[in-house]
Amino acid sequence: MKTLEQLKKELLADGIIDAAEVKELKAILYADGIIDTVEAEFLFELNNAVSGNQNDPSWSDLFVEAISSYLLEDENSPGEIDEAEAHWLYDKIKGDGVIDATERKLLLNLKSKSKSFPSKLESLF
Repeated sequence: MKTLEQLKKELLADGIIDAAEVKELKAILYADGIIDTVEAEFLFELNNAVSGNQNDPSWSDLFVEAISSYLLEDENSPGEIDEAEAHWLYDKIKGDGVIDATERKLLLNLKSKSKSFPSKLESLF
């Protein structure tokens, strides 16, 4: 199986994530059934690199699904975004200075599914 670094090089070679690449990415990320911190960081790196490009719509869906899973299906605060998670997400979204459509979609998804939505994240709207 490819490492995340190998996969990232392949995915970013043309600057666009297509449907076949999303399928491969999903298989690798969900091989163990969970999205961990390394994988969540990896997804934000990819999103920042391809933001604004003509990516397949399934890229945005995978990103939102995976990051939402990472934040809402953890052992410490299932179903909600705790303070540490809110800080992490805020930094990730603000990190590149742009809140793109995929990140906005993520925020809306989290707001609708989380038991609580921290004001720190609300400020990103």
